Formats: sequence, structure tokens, C-alpha cells
Amino acid sequence: MSTSKAALKAAKGALDSHEYERAIENAIKALKEDPQSYHANVFLGLALEKQSRNDESEKAYTAATAVKANDPLAWQGLISLYERQGGRMLDRYHDAAIHLAHLFMDVDDKTRCQTVVDKYTDLARKCGSRTQYKHSLDILLPGSGLYDYLEGRIPRPSHTYAKLCEIVEQDEKEKINHEIGQRRTRLGARIDQVTVEVKREVLQNSDLEALYQHAIDWTDDEEARRLYEEKLLQHAYDTLVVLPGPQKASKRQKVVRLAQGIVILKHPFSLAWKITLEWHDVESIEELDVGLLREYAEFFPEDGLGKVLKGYLESEISVFPKERTTAEDNENNEAEASSMTAEDRLILMTDGLEDSPSSMLAHRIMGEYYLHLDEYESAAETARKGRRQAALETRMSGLPFQNIVDAVDLVLGTALVQHQAPRHHPEASSLFEGILARKPGNSSALVGIGLIFEEQEEFEKAMGFLQRALRHASSIRIQCEAAWCKALSGDYAMGCSELEECLPDLSAPDLRTKTLKAQTLYRIGMCMWNLDDSKASRRDRNKAYARFISSLQADMNFAPSYTSLGIYYTDYAKDKSRARKCFQKAFELSSSEVVAAERLAQSFAKTSEWDLVEIVAQRVVESGKLRPPPGSKKKGISWPFAALGVVQLNNQDYQESIVSFQSALRISPKDYYSWVGLGESYQNSGRYIAATKAFEQAQKLEQELGADVLGDTWFSKYMLANVKRELGEYDAAIAGYQEVLALRRKEYGVSIASLQTLIEAAWHNFELGFFGRAIQSVQNALNVAKDLSEWRKGAFSLWKSVGDLCSLYTFIQSYVDEFPFQDIHSLLKDDFDLESFNLLADFDNMDWAAFEASATGDSAASVLKSCSFAAILAQKRAISCCAHDPHARAVAWYNLGWAEHRAHVCQSGEISSGTPGPLRYLKAAVQCFKRAIEVESGNCDFWNALGVVTTQLHPRVAQHSFVRSLYINDKNARTWTNLGIFYLFEGDVQLANDAFTRAQSVDPDHAQAWLGQGLIAAQLGETGEARNLFTHAFEISNASATQIPRSYAFSMLDHFLSSPDASNDNARLLQPLLALRQLSKLNISDLPSSHIRSLFQERIGEQANVSQTLMSICSALEAEYETSESSETLARFAQAKADLSRCLLAEGNFDGAADNAETALDLSADDDQTGTARDKTRLSAHLSAGLARYYQGSMDRSIEMFKGALEETRGDPAIICLLSQVLWAKGGDEERSIARDQLLQCIEKHPGHVGTTLLLGAIAVLDDDRDTIDAVVDDLQQLRSRDDLSPQQHQQLAQLLNAITALYPGDKDRILAQTSDAATAVMLGPSQPYGWSQMAGLTDDAHPAAMAVLTAVGKAPPRGELSAGDLSEAYAGTREGCDAQRSVMLAPWKSSGWNALSKVG
Repeated sequence: MSTSKAALKAAKGALDSHEYERAIENAIKALKEDPQSYHANVFLGLALEKQSRNDESEKAYTAATAVKANDPLAWQGLISLYERQGGRMLDRYHDAAIHLAHLFMDVDDKTRCQTVVDKYTDLARKCGSRTQYKHSLDILLPGSGLYDYLEGRIPRPSHTYAKLCEIVEQDEKEKINHEIGQRRTRLGARIDQVTVEVKREVLQNSDLEALYQHAIDWTDDEEARRLYEEKLLQHAYDTLVVLPGPQKASKRQKVVRLAQGIVILKHPFSLAWKITLEWHDVESIEELDVGLLREYAEFFPEDGLGKVLKGYLESEISVFPKERTTAEDNENNEAEASSMTAEDRLILMTDGLEDSPSSMLAHRIMGEYYLHLDEYESAAETARKGRRQAALETRMSGLPFQNIVDAVDLVLGTALVQHQAPRHHPEASSLFEGILARKPGNSSALVGIGLIFEEQEEFEKAMGFLQRALRHASSIRIQCEAAWCKALSGDYAMGCSELEECLPDLSAPDLRTKTLKAQTLYRIGMCMWNLDDSKASRRDRNKAYARFISSLQADMNFAPSYTSLGIYYTDYAKDKSRARKCFQKAFELSSSEVVAAERLAQSFAKTSEWDLVEIVAQRVVESGKLRPPPGSKKKGISWPFAALGVVQLNNQDYQESIVSFQSALRISPKDYYSWVGLGESYQNSGRYIAATKAFEQAQKLEQELGADVLGDTWFSKYMLANVKRELGEYDAAIAGYQEVLALRRKEYGVSIASLQTLIEAAWHNFELGFFGRAIQSVQNALNVAKDLSEWRKGAFSLWKSVGDLCSLYTFIQSYVDEFPFQDIHSLLKDDFDLESFNLLADFDNMDWAAFEASATGDSAASVLKSCSFAAILAQKRAISCCAHDPHARAVAWYNLGWAEHRAHVCQSGEISSGTPGPLRYLKAAVQCFKRAIEVESGNCDFWNALGVVTTQLHPRVAQHSFVRSLYINDKNARTWTNLGIFYLFEGDVQLANDAFTRAQSVDPDHAQAWLGQGLIAAQLGETGEARNLFTHAFEISNASATQIPRSYAFSMLDHFLSSPDASNDNARLLQPLLALRQLSKLNISDLPSSHIRSLFQERIGEQANVSQTLMSICSALEAEYETSESSETLARFAQAKADLSRCLLAEGNFDGAADNAETALDLSADDDQTGTARDKTRLSAHLSAGLARYYQGSMDRSIEMFKGALEETRGDPAIICLLSQVLWAKGGDEERSIARDQLLQCIEKHPGHVGTTLLLGAIAVLDDDRDTIDAVVDDLQQLRSRDDLSPQQHQQLAQLLNAITALYPGDKDRILAQTSDAATAVMLGPSQPYGWSQMAGLTDDAHPAAMAVLTAVGKAPPRGELSAGDLSEAYAGTREGCDAQRSVMLAPWKSSGWNALSKVG
């Protein structure tokens, strides 16, 4: 024990001398002696605290408090330790401070107790969190145990509760924002839903309301108490809003109680007042406390609801009595009231409604006020917003607000009955029925349904509902409406009597009563009007007329009375001026006056005031009076939509007119004129199929309704014909026009349309290649033109069409002999000053005398000239017919320019001229296009035409014209193509190619652009590319082009000449032949094309008319040579004679063949120019002459000719082979011997020549010459290994070797020898079908046959050039039924396919 005391004493001394380590050692030493030593633990804790060993110090102090819990020393040490650590140990500090404060309270030491509390709360405020500070304040509140002891020394509870409220408010706000920020980023989260969920979680668990209540209870400050009452109500309301439905009831009661308390105290907190007023679900506004309403307006004058209430309480519709005031106040109020007019009141209430969008009461009051002002649209809009707000309030508060909803629905339904009636009647009826289901006696709903039935002309039902309404509420307005329904049901006398009985009750001076009186007087007038419909009765000014006037005297703005007066003035008083004024006044007052609007629209339409028609019709459409509700007996009104359609059609707004006519037809499906208007709108907008259906429907109505109802109906037939014309159905269009002309023979527009359609049909058939049909259309058009000229000679379109039909003959020159010169002559001369034809005669020398002189010749060239001259004169006459129409004059000059250009082209193409034709027509065309541009400079076609005709005359002008045309319209493929041709003429290939490429990008189907690129490729020597481009151009072009088929045919000819194998397939010759035949119809003077066509016909074996064509060519070339004496013409003449001799030889005309061949030889004998063409001509002539003489029996002459052929070709092996074949096939032993000798000499000079070797081998086999056969077989085996042989040569070699092997197998078995030979063929050409086919014929194995088919398919077009016959042979070798059918299908002329098929069968 003594040791322990000494240690304690030493520890105490060490602490006093600040030797804390020694103090610790002594304290520990004392504790070892006595573990329960209170002072040792205190000294140890203090020493450790001084050395900042806080955790160990805390353990020592805690051990000391366990020894002596009621001794303050250890607790003071703990508190000191916790204070030194700031807020880190604040939670433990809380417990220690409370314990120490209670120890001081037990010893009644208030000062030290307060000090402990103050230090703790101050430290918590400075260093702790808001939660810790809030926890520290709990010890200052009543009920903490210390409050009663320290009361007066610590802050008042109101101050503490204020701090707690502030802390909790901040905590909740931060927690809500933090949680919303975290949860809103979750997948699928919606911000509104997240906000509600977070607020619900926080507010439900909040103790803020309890704190507000304590603050209210303890505070002595009235302002503070009101503030916390506001906060309490706001918090409770916010909690109510986010609570789920089942939990709202108790919270709502609290909210209502709090709000009522604030209102009772008359504290101006708007939320409390709004809850009290808005949540009071009354059936009528009259049930509300007027005192509360006035107080709200007084307390919140700038609030939206306050403004509405202020205006309402002072308005004429207020159900509350005016407020009683003192004399002085009364004077002030009168001054204020006098300063607030009805307009000011409306502005005030409207502003209030805008400022209170969430107020049900404001919307309800304003809806009723708008109804009072007859502002039905505004009332409906306000009521809809009120319904939405009521639904929102129901979701927030949980109250149904049924009475409020019913009141708003009544406003909405009543407004919808009147606004744009009857558009919204179904909706209004649904609203009224819902109200009557809950309140069967609601008079407003009964009247509303009665008015709806009245509008639907269900008068009996309407009277039933109105009578029910009268039983529940007596109203003069309802009585008047019931009487009017009775009149409308047909009982005009009784209705008139009951209406007159209502008049004495309509003497009040207010505006609504005056309006009702005016309506009643008008209805009495209408009853009188309908009771006696005689003209005398209706004209009587003392009857209906007087009532209408009295109606307007009661209310000058009652629109129906003006309408009735307008009808009176129009139909009976015959005063159109007054009638129009009445209709205008009626329509100005009300857009629902449809009758007045219709009369106005008709009068405006008669004077072509289409803008006014549109305004009237559009306003009627917007009134909503046109379409009846579903199930109504009332017919719809379609004329406003039809009128709009007509106006829009005149304004070329076709899409809108379509919509308008469709709307009219939905209302009146049998409106004939709307169908016609719809069809015309469809046509003008390019929707021709729809237009056709519309006009066909109109014609069905013609048959149903008849002409008596519709009147003249030819216009629909005419329009349908126009649509058929646009669709390219020219026959149907022409038939339609003829049908109309049968009814109206001198209808100019129809006649011109018929004429133009015939011309368009002619051009269309011309482009399709139906030239005969085109000429027939031209002849029919001429008949129409002659008929039209009898009574309308000055029509521009007439002479333009005549010029076009004359021009067509110049394009289809094969029918030029059918040109009706006399008819055209009479037509042009009829009733016209012939001097007018001298227009531009200084340039083109074209006048009436020149036209008559052109008819003197009978040749095709003379007739063609007459056609061109007639076209020019017709276009000149067209110019004289359009002197007062600038656009038509520009077009006329444009048409004349092309006629002049066509004359230039036709004359330039004449062979007899030898050189390009004179330029006078071209210069005249330039003048024409210039004059067209002067009149209309913005037309790109005019500039393009000028560029075309000046390309040869003035290249700079031409380039400028093309560029100008493209500046106006750069999407014109034709202009780009012409520019490309211009650049090609000027030698700029790159620019030409760019222009053609641009033309292709604008229109890929523009064939001339592809032709231009083909010409460029040909110029650059790319013949293959040029041929492909020409082919594509020909495939996409129409039959009217001339250069395209010519270039295509010539390129194919060059291809066939350069690749003989390509010409072996006659099918490939057909398309070029068709192109040349097409060209021959268009240009009869194109001798080179005709010559080439005859060569193609000869090649495919079509001998008919070939010799006749060649004879014509020879005659033309002979005449040309006599004129020009050109060596080139002579060479062409010799070539034509040689070709003619060959054709005559094929026909069996040996004399003619020999004579023409010898003529060709004579013509080419003195030709100084040598070349391939001359050699071929002479070779052909020698061979033809030789064969002809041979068949004539002149063998000597024949051999002489063949020798001449050999001399011409200088021993060409191909000619030797041909000559040997002819000698062997047709000659005797001597000829055959000559053939052998020629072949042997040839093989010596040309070793390895395939044709010679094959012929020697064939002759050796036929002669059974074994030695020669052996030598030939060796040569043939060597030839098989060459790589330069064609597939046909490989096949010929294989066939000859196979035949030799079969005939002379030698020591081997024949089949084995043939198989070996076939295997060799396969090895040398595994991708060729011939070896596989040969092996398939020698074995029963299916594999060689399958390989033969596989390789043959790979060599067939387009992958190769294998013929259909060879492919058929390959299929026949498989001995399969399906392959045999394919073989027959591919080449039905081959016997192998039929044999294979018969064996399978």
C-alpha cells in the first residue's frame, strides 16, 4: 500500500513538473499495485493526454469513471480530452457532457453545469455536422432532463426550435436534390417519377412538421408564429401531393384544418386561402362564402384568382349582392366602379386567368363569363383547361371535385353546342349525358341536349328535353326555344302563337334580353314566311318583312334577320344592291350564316372576284357548320369546299384544290361539279390515273342524274379526253374529242385539242416506229384542220399544227409520195393575203410562187421539197395570226425557225446536189430564232435552237447560245448534248466528253449523249468502246433518230469485217439490219445506208428486193457520176455493180450477173488508186463472173475469170481454197486435177495454212490416196498443237482426223484408234467441247458427255461464241431425256437432238 501511495505521490509531482513520462511510469506502477486506483487512472489519463496519446488516455479516464462514476474529476478529464480533438469524438463527448452535467445538477452547481452544456453545444456548432449539432441541441429542449434545472440560463425553446427547423430544412433539401441527381441517371428513369418517389421517401419520414408545431407552441412572436404556420401548411401540403392515394385522407384532413385556421385568423397566406376556396366542392358558385371571396380579392389584389374574383363580384353575372358600404366608401366605390368599364373588367379577369393557370375556380368563373359574352371558343378552351386542372387537383389531393367537374363540363358542353356547330355536338352530348346520369334534373344539360337535337333536325326529341328542362326551371329562353322547335317540326301556326306569347316577357333593357327578343321576332317572321309561301304573301311588308325589321330594331347585330331580308330583296323586291348589303352585313356578323355566304359567293363569282369568293368560303369552312354530326338527319354543306377548290384551281394551287374538292365530295358524294373539279385538279397536278377515275365517276353521275338536272355535261367528256391525251392514250382521247364535237361542232377549244392530239399521236407513232400509223394520224389531222379553217381561219394553233403535219412528211420520207399537195395548197391559200408569205423571203427565197413551182416535179426529192415549203408557209401564216400575243409570237418564230432548219437538212441530204445544200434556209432559221429571243429572252429552248443553227455559220455565237441556254436551265440534257457536238466539231474532245457526261448525268436515257461519246471513242480509235456506246444508244433511242441507227449499223459492219467469226451467226446481223431498215424509212436519199442494208440482207439469205435496191443505188450513183465525175463516186458505182452481180447470181440471173460483174471490172480497170476496197471489188466481180459463166456453160470464160481472181489476189491461199472447192464440186476430172495442183502449189508456198491442209486431206480421203493421207495426217497433228487456231478450226481438224482414223485405223482397232484420237483432242483442248463430245460418242461412260455439256455452256454467249447448234450437239450426247429436250429447244433444225429424244422415248 505504501508503495502505491509513493507511486501516486511521485506521479503527482511529475505532473506538476511537466515530466509526463515519469508520471506515466509511476501511474502504471501504482496501478500494478492497485488496479482499482481511481487517482492512478486519472493521473495516467492526464499524462497520456499531455503526450497526445489520446486513445490510451481515453481508456485510462474510462477506467477511472468505472471505479467512481459519480466523481466529476475523471469526467472532466474525458471532456477535456474530447475538446482537444475537435469534432472527431463529438458523439462520445455528448454522452460524457450529459453525465457530467447531471453530476453538477446533483450537487446543485448550476454554473458548472451550464458551462459543460455551453461548451458542448458550442463545439458541436463549430466542429460537428448538422446532424451532430441538431443532436446537441436536444439537451436544450424541454423534456431533456437538464432544461428544467437550467431554465433561464440556456436559450429559450423557441430559439432552439428555430435552429432545429433550419437545420432539418437544409438537410431535407440537400437529401432530395442528391437523391434526384443520382436516380435520374438510371436506365428508364423519368424525372417527374423520380422526383415524386424521392420526395415521398423524405417527407414521409420527416419530423419537420413536429418541429414547426413546437416552434408555434413555444414562440411569443406573432409574426414568427404565422411564419411557422405557413411552413407547416406548406410542408403538409407538399407531403399530401406525393403521398399515394390510400394514405392521403388523414394528411388531407390536417391540411384542411391548418388552412382553415389560417383563414379564420385572416392571415394573408395564399395557399391556405386557395385550399379553402378551391377545395370547396360546390354545385354553384352561389354556395361559396361571399365574405371569403371579397377578403381574398382584398388580401391578394395582384394574384390571378384575386383579379378574377374582383372582376366577377363587380360583373353583371355575379350571383352575390353588391357590398354595402358607408357613405364615404360608397362615394369612393362609385368613382372606382365608374372608372372600370366592361372592357376593363374583361381585361382584368383575362389577365387574372393567365396569372392563375392552376386555379379551378378561376377557370370555372371565366368559362361562365365567356358564355355570358357569347365567346364560345374562349369558353370551350377555358373549360378544357379547367377540366385538366381539376383532374390534376384530384390526383394531388385525393378529392373527386365532382360538382366542380360537372360545372366545368356544363360550360364546355354549352360552348360546344354553339361553337362551330355541329362539329362538336357528339362531344357536347357525351358531356351532358354524363351530367344527367348523376343529376337528372339539371336544366342546363337538358337544354344543351335539346339544342343538339334541334340542330340535327330531331325536333320531337328536342321538344321532349326542353319540356323536361321547363319542369325543373322556368325560363323564358327555354320557352322560346321549345316554341321554335315546335315550329320547325312543321307546326308553324302553333309555334308562331307560342313565340308571340313570349314577347311580353322580353321587355327588360339588358342586352341579353334584347338579343332574345330579336331572335324571337325573327323566328315569328320565319313562321309567317313558311305559313304562306305565295309570292304575294312573302312580298307583303306587313308580315314577315315587318318582323325582320322589328328584330333588327331590337338588336342591330342579329345576323339571321339580315339574311332573311337579303333573300326578300333578292327574290321578291328585286333590289340586288340592298340584298347584297344585307348578305354582307349578315356574314360580317356571323360566319354561321351559310345562306348569306352562299349568295355572296355566287355574286362575287359572277363578277370574277375570286379573292372575295375565297375569303367567304374559307370563313364558312372555319365556322364548322358544314359537316353534320354522325347520325344526324341534317345534310352537310359542300359548296364552300367546292368554291375554295375553284378559286385554288384558278390560282394554280392544285394540291390545295384537290383537298378542297375531296372535302366537298365527302359531304356530297353526288356533287357532279366537284367530281369534275377534282378531276381537273388531278390532271393539272400530273395525277392522270386519279383524274381519269374522277371524270369517269362524273360521267356515271351524268347517267344517273340526267341532263335535266345537270344541264350541259360535255365539259367532263372534254376533260377526260385531255387526261387520256396526257396519258398517251391518243386513240381514246381522239374518240372523246369527236364525241364532244358531235354535240358542239364549233367548239374551238375542243377542235384545237383534237387537232393537236392527232399531231401528237403522229409524232408518238413516229417515235415508236409505226410510220404508217403516224401518216394516218397526219391525214386525219388534215381533215380536222380543213374543217376548222372553215370557221376559224385566224387560229395560231391551227397553222402551227398544219406546219407540223407537213414537217412529218419530211421525217418519214418513205411516205412522201402520199403528201396531199392539193389539200395543203387550198388550205394555205384560202382567204389569205399571199404577199404575207414573203416574210423572210430575202433570206430563204420562199414565197407562194416558189411553193407552187416545187410541185412541178414528180421525183421524191421534188415532193420532199414541197413538204418543206408547205411547212414553212404554214408557220409563216401562224405568225400572222398572233400579232397581239407576245408569247405566241415568240413560239411562232421558234416553230418557223425549225421549219427553215428542216428544209436546210432535207436539201443538204439530196444526193443530186453533190455538195451541202445552200445556206439560205439556215440563215433564215437564224433570223427566226433571234426574233423569238427578242420577244422572250428567258426561254432556254430558243437559245439552244439558235446555237444549233449557228454551229456551222458562227461558232462563237453558237457557243454563247448554248451557254446562255444552260445558264437558264442547266438540267437540259439536249442542250448539253448539242454543246458536246459543237465542241466535237471544233476539235476539243475533252470538253465534248465533259458535256456528254453532264448530259448523261442529267438524263441517262438521252440517247444522243451516248451517241456523242461513241463518236469521240471512234475518233480516238477505240472501236470496241465506240461500238458498245452506239449499241447502247440504239437500244434506248426511239425510232425518230437517224444518226444513231446509222452509226450503230456502220460500227457493227466494221466489227463483222474485222472479225469474220462474229458474222457467222446470222442472229447477230438482225439488229443492225432492223436499224438500217428503220433508217431507210426516214431518209430515202441515204445511199450508203441502203447499200449496207442490202449487204446485210444478202448475208442472212434474204434475197428478196436486194437486187432491186442495188439497181436503184446503181442508177442514182450513175446519175451522180454524170454530174460530178468524181472518182470516189465511180468507185462506189463499181462496188455497187459488183454487189449487184453477186445478188443476181444468187437469184439465178446468170446473164445479168455476168454483165454487171464485167461492168464492175471495166469501171475499176482504169482506177489509178489501188487499195483493199478496189481489190475486193474486182475479186468479187471476177468470182461472180466466173461462176456466172460456168453456169452459162462458158467454161473457158469461167476459168479465165477465176485465173483473173488469182492474179488479183496474187495467189491468196483463201482464194485458192475457194476456187479449188468450186472446181472440185462442179467440175470433171480435169477441173479436179487443176484443183489438186493449185492446192499443192499453195501448200508449197504457204506451208501450215489450215484451210489448204484441210482441203488436201479431204480430197485425199475422197481419192483414197494413202500416201497423201499419211502426209496430211502428219501435218494435221502438227497443226493441232498450234495456239493461234480458232475453236472452229480446232473442230474442223478434229472432225477430219476422226474421219481418217475411222476409215483408216491401220494396225489398231478402229474404236480404240478413235478413242485415242479423241483423248488427244481432249488433252490439247480440255476447255473445248469438241473433244469431249467425240469421246462421249465412243464410250458409254457418262462423264465425257457431262464434261462436253459443261465446257459447251462455258463457251456459249455471253461467255463465248459457241453456236446454238454446237451447244445442242453437246446436250444430245448425254442420252438423257431432259438434255435431249434442251437440245431440241436450242436447235430444232439439228437432227441430233431429235434422234436423242426418240431414243430416250
